[in-house]
Amino acid sequence: MPRYRPHVATRPSWRCRTCGAPWPCSPARLALLGEYREDRVALLVHLGTLLCEATADLTAGRPETAPRHLAERFVLWARAR
Repeated sequence: MPRYRPHVATRPSWRCRTCGAPWPCSPARLALLGEYREDRVALLVHLGTLLCEATADLTAGRPETAPRHLAERFVLWARAR
């Protein structure tokens, strides 16, 4: 039986340590939705915090170089539908 490996971010690249996709990858998103299934607001606050950390890491002190898609990648996918 294969061992489960969590899909967590590698910093400062913010790529998944398990699959190499931009984090949060699909398995990480599913895990986060499950973990926060009872509290969507807490999930959004957590993701917003990670968005700020990722922006700092990915811009290396140059905020004008922030990738424009980071909000979608980190937060907007988790909003209530």
